[in-house]
This record gives sequence, structure tokens and C-alpha cells, in this order.
Amino acid sequence: MTSLRIPIGIVFSATGSYGTVGRTMQNGALLACRQINREMGGALTIQPTVIDPGSCLDAYAPAMEQLLSRGIRHVVGCYTSSSRKEVIPIFEKRDALLWYPTHYEGFESSDNVVYTGAAPNHHILPLVEFLVARHGKRAFCIGSNYIWAWESNRVLRDELMQRGGSVLAERYLPVGETEMAHIVSAVLDAKPDFVFNSLIGQSAYAFFRAMRAECAARGIDQIRTMPIASCNLSEPELVEIGAGAIDGHLSSSVYFASVQTAANRAFVADYTSQFPQGPAASSEAEAAYIAVRLLAKSVAAAGTDDISRVRAFVGGQTLDAPQGRVSIDPGTLHAYLTPRIGRSRADGQFDILLEAPAPVRPDPYLVRSSAALEQPILRPMLKVVS
Repeated sequence: MTSLRIPIGIVFSATGSYGTVGRTMQNGALLACRQINREMGGALTIQPTVIDPGSCLDAYAPAMEQLLSRGIRHVVGCYTSSSRKEVIPIFEKRDALLWYPTHYEGFESSDNVVYTGAAPNHHILPLVEFLVARHGKRAFCIGSNYIWAWESNRVLRDELMQRGGSVLAERYLPVGETEMAHIVSAVLDAKPDFVFNSLIGQSAYAFFRAMRAECAARGIDQIRTMPIASCNLSEPELVEIGAGAIDGHLSSSVYFASVQTAANRAFVADYTSQFPQGPAASSEAEAAYIAVRLLAKSVAAAGTDDISRVRAFVGGQTLDAPQGRVSIDPGTLHAYLTPRIGRSRADGQFDILLEAPAPVRPDPYLVRSSAALEQPILRPMLKVVS
């Protein structure tokens, strides 16, 4: 029997300003490696090399060069869009594959990237529909000062304007900034119907705490009056926000640890057993887990880790993932995923309010999801769960 030994890179920032998210992604990828190696009984062995760029943008390109120069051709990695943009030219030049496992802003396609996280039609558009229907049309946008927030806010603004809404203001802060008093004052003075948050890491946690504290001091019911909605808020980050400001936040995602599927119960149990110190299972952990699983399936189908052969087998690969059925669209190398909207609880989990009845085709450029078409498509797409 032929035995395939496949070296891969795992590159996430497990330390630094967004290290909590990076550790869950690293954990999810390593869990998949261990499961695959156990299940395949030596027929296919994944050999991971782990690198931590420490939330430093300048460290990503050297990390990728180091891995690819050693003959590794598949890397599961990157959380921020800025790090992804930084390394894609390296993968294209060396003809290697980056398996990018996180939600992102879209408007990108590369033959050298497989996207297993949510595209904008999986998270931003369902969130707009939900917010307009439940809370109103006036938004205040706050984000970290890089492409994820810029583009997410642009899409949100365009979609709100198509519905007669508006963005009252946009504010951007450096990654890692934690001084929030002036931003919170600006939000409360503007009196939006909701706040759209695209801050990441420590900046986001500080904002949630400051917003809740100032609203309490002014006698404002923040959860009901001015909810904070995100496309990048997951369970480990609720723990980082801390008691007193953890509940009532809206998150648009394709996965929550509270998803009721047999595959997810097994995933959460195995993840918790393997990583008892945390951080908890999250959408980012699941996307990294999916990336390694699909990588292994594609390599097994190709019989080699050669990029041209593997790329030919990536499109159409399917997986019974924790969130439900996941498959890769051959045309875009993005994943079919199941949109959901959750509301955070004081215990660090999410109540799932709405979910799509089936996986949704990725639309990274929003070609099929224009405002004229979106309303009849998206409103029945999400069904009330609780």
C-alpha cells in the first residue's frame, strides 16, 4: 500500500493583539491533522510545521518563504486580510496553495488560494437584512484600520443605502488600540440604530467593555437601544470581553459552537479534550479544521501533493463539517457555507436566532447578490431558530 506523507505549514498568530483568535485557528488545524493521521492508519500522514508570526504583519512573508523554501507546498494560515494580501504574491510566484480559513471581505480570487471561510454574501448581506428588519437603517461603523474594515463597511453602506438607510459615521483605529472613550462618546452622540463593529482583537474587546460601561453610566439599555453587530465575533472573544459586557451582541457567522449537529457535538468534544486550556471552539477554529480536512481529501484524491494535480481535485470536494455540508465551488475556490445569526449569552455561547436551510453558494464579488436581487433571495434564506 502506498503511503503519502504530506508536509504542510500552519501559520497563525497565536500571540499578540489577536492571538486569542489565532490560537483557536491553530488548534482547529492541529485537531484535523491528528484526526486524519489516526483515521488513515498510515496511508496518508499530515506532517504540520507551525509558525507564529505574533500578530506582526511583517513576519508573515518571511514565514511563508521559510516554509516554501523547504519544499512545503500547502499552507493553512492567515487571519487578517492584510496578512493574506501580503503573502498571496509569494504563493503565486512559487505556485503553492494557501488555504485561507476565515471570514473575509471578498472581492478577491486567486488560483493559489482556497477560501474555506465566509464570503461577504455569507455574513454581511444576511446581517444587513436582519438589522434593517429588526433594528433600523441608521448605522455607526467602527473598525480596525485595514482592508477588512474598509471593505466590510463599504459593502454595508452600499446595502443600507439601497434600502433607504445610511451610515452616520465611520471611525477607524490602529490594530491593537484600546483607548475607546472618544469613540464611545461619538457613538452615543450620533444615536444610531445599531453599531457595526469590524474591530479585531484587543481593540474589539476594549470597545465592547467601554460601550457597555458608558451606556450603563448614562442609563441606556445598550442591548435594546444600540446593539453591536459583528461578522467577526466568536466564543473565545466573548471570554476576552469579560463578565458584565459579554451578552446581547449580534454575530453573523456560518458556525457557532451551539450548532445542533452530531458532527458538531463530536467536534466540540474532541476539541475540548485536546485543548482543555482553550481558547474555546469558534468559527475560526472550524474553518481551519475544514481547510485541513479538505486539503487531505484533495491530496488523497490526487495521489500527490503536487499543486497542479491537487488544484484539479479541490473543486467539488465535500465535507460533512461541524456546521453542516461544506463543498468547494470549482469556479471560485470558495466554500459553500451555511449562514447563521447568533446573539451572545452571559455564559460565553450564542443563541442561534436565524439560519439558512441549506449551504449557500459563495459569491465573493457579489455578482449574484445585488440589492435588486438580494431581497427575494435572502429573506427566505434565513429561518427563525429561536
